[in-house]
Amino acid sequence: MGTLNLHLSDSIHRHIEELARKEGVSVNQFIVSAVSEKVSAIATEDYLQERVQRTDKSAFEAILAKVPKREPLAGDKL
Repeated sequence: MGTLNLHLSDSIHRHIEELARKEGVSVNQFIVSAVSEKVSAIATEDYLQERVQRTDKSAFEAILAKVPKREPLAGDKL
């Protein structure tokens, strides 16, 4: 496990302490959770961007063309 020293403004530090207290966790656990969420979000975005590069628009349109044309079910209209 690595150690990281952070330099935070006093106001951010106070907010983190308050939020951690509300969540019932330590400041360290709160920060680890927040960083993990951010890393996950960036990794997901990177994955989806990579998948977009491999898409075949004509294949997608061919699949959509097979969907029957009919009125939406009750409750499904916007």
